[in-house]
Amino acid sequence: MKKILLMSDTHSYMDDTILKHVKQADEVWHAGDIGDLKVTDSIKSLKPLRAVYGNIDDEKVRLEFPLDNRFVCEGVDVWITHIGGYPNRYNVRIRESIKENPPQLFISGHSHILKVMPDKKLNLLHMNPGAIGKHGFHKARTMLRFTLENGKIENLEVIEFKK
Repeated sequence: MKKILLMSDTHSYMDDTILKHVKQADEVWHAGDIGDLKVTDSIKSLKPLRAVYGNIDDEKVRLEFPLDNRFVCEGVDVWITHIGGYPNRYNVRIRESIKENPPQLFISGHSHILKVMPDKKLNLLHMNPGAIGKHGFHKARTMLRFTLENGKIENLEVIEFKK
């Protein structure tokens, strides 16, 4: 079993409250718009990190992290990208690929809107953790926490902070 902390859209923001949740996870996943590598360096100093770059990220971030990150964790096929859309509205860049070879868990960021929804046509679960940074139009800062075990996604929780 692995405890996953999922975040996105830090926009260079990190604080001790977020890092407290990082310490409780087995792995941290970041769905892009990192901003400053100090954010990911602070996470990596505590826990393993899987991340992708987002549209605001500069060349340094893009050299360290990919546009798409597809992997298997605890028997769950995962695909993380920053601008991916959601069920019935996938981004044109990934639309055909996700239909041809859907993951079990599809994660995107970008919208700053927390969203967890199944795609019954592709038999996958979509997650967008919202935004944990302070930059943007969102009213609450959010992350997701869940566990992966034996091919199952369980114990999903929303972590919410005032902006």
